[in-house]
Amino acid sequence: MMMFLMIASMSVLALALMALVTSAGRIPEEKPPEILELRPMVSGSPHFFGRVHAPNSRAAHVPIEVLINEIERHVRLEQAAAETFLAQPAIDLLHSPSASRLVN
Repeated sequence: MMMFLMIASMSVLALALMALVTSAGRIPEEKPPEILELRPMVSGSPHFFGRVHAPNSRAAHVPIEVLINEIERHVRLEQAAAETFLAQPAIDLLHSPSASRLVN
């Protein structure tokens, strides 16, 4: 019984010592946080997602009818190319340039 009490008291003493050591390590320092100066990250004009390639407001406006006709022409050309490929499938037809000015 004496040996059990000795081991139990040493274990409680070790547990108290470890709790004291870990709690002392968790005390935050009382220094005030440093104030960082905020500076803009981008200097100069934006390049990646900026308005570098944005259209100019003074650019000539194209009538909507012209745009619709161009899109319809492109669709007809693409349908004709698809029908040609289905009639005679060939790898060369897949990589041939389109006659349309619009890019897929």
